[in-house]
Amino acid sequence: FWVIPAVEVKIEVVIPEKERSKEEMSPNGKASPLIYKVNGTARHYHLEEHPIASNPYHNPKDVVEASVCHVKDLENGQMREVDLGCGKALLIKESGEFHAVGHKCPHYGAPLVKGVLSKGRVRCPWHGACFNIGTGDIEDFPGLDSLPRFQVKIEKEKVYIRASKQALQTQRRTKMMAKCISLSNYNLSSTNVLIIGAGAAGLVCAETLRQEGFSDRIVMCTMDRHLPYDRPKLSKSMDSHPEQIALRPKEFFCTYDIEVLTEMQVAAVDVKSKIAVFKDGFKMEYNKLLIATGNTPKTLSCKGKEMENVFNIRTPEDANRVVKLATSKNVVIVGASFLGMEVAAYLAERAHSVSLVELEHVPFKKFFGERVGRAVMKMFENNRVKFYMQTEVSELREQEGKLKEVVLKSGKVLRADVCVVGVGAVPATGFLKQSGINIDSKGFIVVNKMMQTNIPGVFAAGDAVTFPLALRNNKKVNVPHWQMAHMHGRIAALNMLAHGTEISTVPYLWTAMFGKSIRYAGHGEGFDDVVIQGDLDELKFVAFYTKSDEVVAVASMNYDPIVSKVAEVLAAGRTIRKRDVE
Repeated sequence: FWVIPAVEVKIEVVIPEKERSKEEMSPNGKASPLIYKVNGTARHYHLEEHPIASNPYHNPKDVVEASVCHVKDLENGQMREVDLGCGKALLIKESGEFHAVGHKCPHYGAPLVKGVLSKGRVRCPWHGACFNIGTGDIEDFPGLDSLPRFQVKIEKEKVYIRASKQALQTQRRTKMMAKCISLSNYNLSSTNVLIIGAGAAGLVCAETLRQEGFSDRIVMCTMDRHLPYDRPKLSKSMDSHPEQIALRPKEFFCTYDIEVLTEMQVAAVDVKSKIAVFKDGFKMEYNKLLIATGNTPKTLSCKGKEMENVFNIRTPEDANRVVKLATSKNVVIVGASFLGMEVAAYLAERAHSVSLVELEHVPFKKFFGERVGRAVMKMFENNRVKFYMQTEVSELREQEGKLKEVVLKSGKVLRADVCVVGVGAVPATGFLKQSGINIDSKGFIVVNKMMQTNIPGVFAAGDAVTFPLALRNNKKVNVPHWQMAHMHGRIAALNMLAHGTEISTVPYLWTAMFGKSIRYAGHGEGFDDVVIQGDLDELKFVAFYTKSDEVVAVASMNYDPIVSKVAEVLAAGRTIRKRDVE
């Protein structure tokens, strides 16, 4: 496995100005060191001023200042993309005040001017990330970075923006983070925070701890060979290499002393003695634990399931290998899940044939409803994907050890050189069975609004948990999606530091197929009706999912930024009635 080298670090903690003002002051108004209790011992450290925080324009050559508009050009609640000559900024007017931040969402580069402005924040039109317009800080996910913030001044009725050229070009800002005070003092087999799993939840937890000034040891461990990567791309952009989809470069983990153990599987957790036992016998003691192991793909139960060329897409290597083997060959995909449908869409242009086998009569029926499911199915059929519905696989047949045919229960035999299985997943929590951590009948870890389990100091996050969803009257739900994993990781970190922060985010997800995206916000489980506006045949529509009289979720295609608008209304705690959308 790979461990970040232990180095003696003398550097202290850096915190942005706005956070310094509130965190640096003790009750008597004098500057006081932050203190964290680490394994029972109080550890003091002072905040150190960071030149970038106090003067973001310390290099005059890096600064540009430009007049961008007249004060009356923008009404309250309006946004405008403005050009400063060497880059663009987003100018916003709210409550009579002007703000300027980066104009592109740091996640995938969406133009934020097309997003939704509401009560001091702007929400991305594509995937729902939210940014504070006063600070640029990220407040909801996906993505890891914040927006750069630029200075605005008004002179003679004109609005001027002063900005760093570098920030205008990068359009992103990584929040200031603490470092570890002295790694060389540590015993290799003990850590303050242990994070099991290196997906979005684990990484955001580690980053949030450092952003909040936590300066003790953090160890993440993963069964994967790679540092944390953008997992949704495995099915949406299948020939991406690990380094292309890495969430952070290797240097980032070294800089902020976040240690990552790769190809390391935890076999058991002893919560009484606070020890994680790895599969190879290695033991690690922890003070706080985050379990963010995600889920494990279900496999087929039929004859021939162990054969070569039958894949669950779990790693970049799996995805790359499927693309290579599928090119100009016959592909059978089992399961019209998000993964199955995205893989079918990706391979449709590359393979000789793509066949999709599904138990339901329409794809996505439970999630998007029958009418939207049919429209999506038609789009796939127009792109040469053949569906075999209301049946399942009875056998996989080989020739010379390699997959040759997929036999369906309907009796149909499909030619197949490659088979991809996307029939759902189960939480990867088997190793916790004897731990005393509360797990429900389906294997999900049960947590409260602060992502705490029933065991003090043990938190859980991501696809493997059920948590109370504020949007649905605190009903315990499982939301196995990318944005939610980020937010879980953040909430867990804040509560490891005893902030008492509760989760209240609105679930937001997207799927991409044939260059088109379906965006979705809310939690539609158990919807009893769907109100559709627009044109399903043209794939330009918005669908509102209702339960009794209330809108519980929304999906759209080619209708931005409606999903982000609805997400903002729901996030504000307001109810949308069925009659409002009919």
